Amino acid sequence: MTVKTEAARDTLTYSRMRGMVAILIAFMKQRRMGLNDFIQKIANNSYACKHPEVQSILKISPPQEPELMNANPSPPPSPSQQINLGPSSNPHAKPSDFHFLKVIGKGSFGKVLLARHKAEEVFYAVKVLQKKAILKKKEEKHIMSERNVLLKNVKHPFLVGLHFSFQTADKLYFVLDYINGGELFYHLQRERCFLEPRARFYAAEIASALGYLHSLNIVYRDLKPENILLDSQGHIVLTDFGLCKENIEHNGTTSTFCGTPEYLAPEVLHKQPYDRTVDWWCLGAVLYEMLYGLPPFYSRNTAEMYDNILNKPLQLKPNITNSARHVLEGLLQKDRTKRLGAKDDFMEIKNHVFFSLINWEDLINKKITPPFNPNVSGPSDLRHFDPEFTEEPVPNSIGRSPDSLLLTASVKEAAEAFLGFSYAPPMDSFL
Repeated sequence: MTVKTEAARDTLTYSRMRGMVAILIAFMKQRRMGLNDFIQKIANNSYACKHPEVQSILKISPPQEPELMNANPSPPPSPSQQINLGPSSNPHAKPSDFHFLKVIGKGSFGKVLLARHKAEEVFYAVKVLQKKAILKKKEEKHIMSERNVLLKNVKHPFLVGLHFSFQTADKLYFVLDYINGGELFYHLQRERCFLEPRARFYAAEIASALGYLHSLNIVYRDLKPENILLDSQGHIVLTDFGLCKENIEHNGTTSTFCGTPEYLAPEVLHKQPYDRTVDWWCLGAVLYEMLYGLPPFYSRNTAEMYDNILNKPLQLKPNITNSARHVLEGLLQKDRTKRLGAKDDFMEIKNHVFFSLINWEDLINKKITPPFNPNVSGPSDLRHFDPEFTEEPVPNSIGRSPDSLLLTASVKEAAEAFLGFSYAPPMDSFL
């Protein structure tokens, strides 16, 4: 049954309210899952697997990139197959340099923690990843891709910045900007939807970040409200670059089946080659969600949701402006060659009438006052983080390096797989 979001806008009966709450709870639980885990779940669901579209999607053809959908991953690669991106820049950083204070996020391979650097007295978000888990799912190339993309983010105000990275024998550490205004997803949960001016502001900052990545020949591929943070003033910060694909020239394509189920573009579901317009589809889905409260083709039934994405016409209720309708129809065009952004990428989005009220130069310089201020009192103000994370104890192992004399064979193998990961900015960047 496809969810009809107008129910909450009509007379809100008790039964309707209960139904909407149940939908949102199921939606939030589903959203916390990675695509790999999600597909494995539906693969075990006999009803879902009977649907022809789902059967087609689960029959993944040999990919051109490391496959995310392998339900039975092969053993970790041998040392001869492992990645060596060159010598480490040897920044001498180590876990004991930090006080790890709170868990502020979790993912498939580790946690994100609020940490204070002992010597600098500066707060960072430190992403700590388990090498063994990465190697088990053969995801090392995506982790290294995330690191490479982070190194290129220094010039854009709406992309999270990497200060430095380092590794121990069993873990990788990204030392990132600490952003504590909360996930866009968190604020959407609380408010259900945004008024059009607020949604326009966020969409413009997101589009600016995507346009910058595209200018570097990077396709983001995983835009969703969980990966969009607000800083302490209320500006957008895009994070989590693990699914980015580098070296996609204008009109270049890739074919890996990856992303988040609610936001998968039709061409991805069809397992066809796709290009950077996949990001504009996702922008349309996020804008729709900001305006209506749920993604455009959402259904609790996965098979029906995928069928909706592939075949159902976009339905827009009349409570938005004509320019908003027009931009959603352009971004959520199922034929990627006709999608808004297909001809001139970011410039098409920038020049659309929906964004005519945006001064793009003021936007990039953060001269436009955000429509919502998170009102955080300082780095220790965690009000916009999910208590599911912040109430979890910080693992003792996070800030400790393993004894090199006691390393197991698997840990030693993991230690060799990420040569070249460590990064420190050049000395002149501190001057």
